Amino acid sequence: MVVCRLRDDSILIRAALAIFPSCPYPQIFHGHDVELQEIVALLQQDSARIAVLGPGGMGKTSLAVAVLHHGDVEAKFANRFFIPCHSTACNDLVSSIASHVGVAQGPDLARQLIRHLSQAPLPALLVLDNFETPWESMFSRPDVEKFLALLTDIHNLALIVIMRGAERPKGVRWTRLFLRPLASLDDSAATETFFAIVDDVDNQSRVPELLHLTGNLPLAINLIAHVATYEGCDATLTRWNNESTRILSDSYDKKSNLDISIMLSLSSARMTPQAHDLASILSMLPDGLSDADLIHSHLPIENTLPAKATLIRISLAYIGRNERLCILVPIREHICATHPPSAALKFPLRQYFRDLVDLWKFKLVTSPDTVSKISVNLGNLNSLMEDGLREDAPDILATVARILMLNDFY
Repeated sequence: MVVCRLRDDSILIRAALAIFPSCPYPQIFHGHDVELQEIVALLQQDSARIAVLGPGGMGKTSLAVAVLHHGDVEAKFANRFFIPCHSTACNDLVSSIASHVGVAQGPDLARQLIRHLSQAPLPALLVLDNFETPWESMFSRPDVEKFLALLTDIHNLALIVIMRGAERPKGVRWTRLFLRPLASLDDSAATETFFAIVDDVDNQSRVPELLHLTGNLPLAINLIAHVATYEGCDATLTRWNNESTRILSDSYDKKSNLDISIMLSLSSARMTPQAHDLASILSMLPDGLSDADLIHSHLPIENTLPAKATLIRISLAYIGRNERLCILVPIREHICATHPPSAALKFPLRQYFRDLVDLWKFKLVTSPDTVSKISVNLGNLNSLMEDGLREDAPDILATVARILMLNDFY
C-alpha cells in the first residue's frame, strides 16, 4: 500500500506503474481499430469523459487496455489507472479507486480522493471497468452517479467508463461524439482472431461454420478457437450440436466462460419479466422480429416495445438488418437451452406466421409485400414450424399443412 501525501505527484506515478503489470497490452486484438482511434482522438480533448458500451464478451476491456498503451495516450497521461469495479456499493467503489491511486483509507474518503486527484499537477486517466456492477442497482445508482459527477468535475482528470449494456450514467457531460456500443467483429477480423489462437485445424473449410456459431463475439471466438485447437473443427461442431454453449463454459469467471457472461446480462437489475419473455421467444428466431411482427403477432407480453427497449439497453439484443430486433447466435443458444419460450409464447407467433403463409397461398392479399414478409422470416418459419411438430404441440396438423405450403413457396 502506498502512503498518500497530498500534492506529491510521484505517488500517482508509482501507483500507476504498480497497476500496469497486471494490465498488459492485449496479445490478440483485431477488429476494433476504428474505435481505438476514436477514443485516442477523444482523449486529446481536455477532461474527456468516454463511455465504452456493449454486450458482455464484446472486447470492451481489451479495447480500453489497448487505449491505455497507445503512444499518444502515454504521452499525454503520465498517470493512467485501470480499476476493476467488483462491488455494488458506492463506498467500495470509492475505496477501490483510492487504493489504486494511493490515497490512504480513512474518514470522509470520497472528499479526500477528489481533493487528491484535483491537486495532482499532471493529467491523469482513470479507467473504470465493469462499472455496471456498482451502477446497475437502483439502490446504489444515485450515490454512484453523484460520485461519478464529482470525478468529472476534476479538470485534470480524463475518464473512461466501461459498461455492459447500451446506457450511459446520467449527470455526466459525456465527450462528443459518443462512442457507439461495440458490435460484433466483421468476418475478416473474426477469422484473424481465430487463427491467432489456432495454429492448424483438421478441416479449415469448416472454420466459417464455427465462426457463425460465435456470432463473431470476441469472447466466443476465443473460447471456440481453444476448443478447436485440441479437438479439431469437426469434433467441435459435433459437440456444439450436442452441448451448445456449454462447450465454451468450462471455467468459472465471465472472461473465460460464455454462459456466465450471458447469465450476468440475463440477471441484470434492469431486466424485466416482459423483457425476459421477449428474449425467450427471440431465442428461437434467427431472423429476429420487426416492430410490425411484434405488434401484430399479439404475443402475450404486456408492453412489447418497452421490453424491446430493455433488451437493447442491456445489450442482450440489437437492431440488425431491416430494423429487426435480433439476438446473437451464442446468446440465442444459451437462452433457448436455459430459458426456452413457453407454449403460450410460441403458439400466437406460430399462428401469426401461419396466417402469413395463408395470405400468400390462397391469394388473399395480392401484394409483393407478402412475399417479402415471408422471405425475411424463412429462418423463423423453419424454427417455429419444426417446433410445431413436437408430439405435445396442440396445432400439429395445422403446422404440417403450412409446411407443405412453404414447400410450394420455395
